[in-house]
Amino acid sequence: MSEPYEYVGSELELFRSAVNWKKTLRQHIQPFLKGRVLEVGAGIGGTTAVFRTGREDSWTCLEPDPSLVAVLQKNVSDAEVITGILADVAPGRVFDSMIYIDVMEHIENDGQEFQHAAAHLAPGGHLIVLCPAHQSLYSPFDKSVGHYRRYSKSMFRALRTDDLSETRMIYLDSVGLFASIANKWLLSQSLPTPAQIAFWDNCLVRASRISDWILRYSVGKSVLGVWQKI
Repeated sequence: MSEPYEYVGSELELFRSAVNWKKTLRQHIQPFLKGRVLEVGAGIGGTTAVFRTGREDSWTCLEPDPSLVAVLQKNVSDAEVITGILADVAPGRVFDSMIYIDVMEHIENDGQEFQHAAAHLAPGGHLIVLCPAHQSLYSPFDKSVGHYRRYSKSMFRALRTDDLSETRMIYLDSVGLFASIANKWLLSQSLPTPAQIAFWDNCLVRASRISDWILRYSVGKSVLGVWQKI
């Protein structure tokens, strides 16, 4: 069992209300969510509630913070919940889909995490990772919630293991990118306000659905990578 872990961020409740963003992510990720699903860093279950359809064979939530697990178990009472990190999942147990939604940037040794994830993927299974993009935009907010880094496509590709084949690699939220730039150079906030989250989710995310498509998903404040186990 891993050492007790306490999540340093306080933004989970704020972003739980970002329903439009989560629905946008679901459209891109849903085709790869099949069979036995493992959600790494499930937090309080905000992503689980939107992504899970009930058509999966099983849904397992993995969360290292015991205080978040207590909330998670109430919010997703019919899903399996494991307290710990990927190393605490039984060796040899495999999944058809593994998702890391805004989680990998919290893990110091991300290369090792990719290797562990590949080991727990069934042949043909998919690893799905979403992270904040562009290290140049690393801000007080990133630091306050325990981010080690932000990512680019090239950084994702450098983490790929030999038994993972890239299926998809795109940037998302091109309009929201300007909000990140503003926070980096003008506001320097450690946390957004509820009003800012609402404006981003209701206005910027909806606009990004159109602009992302026009720009062929080449620009955005988040990067999404999907790999398949060979």
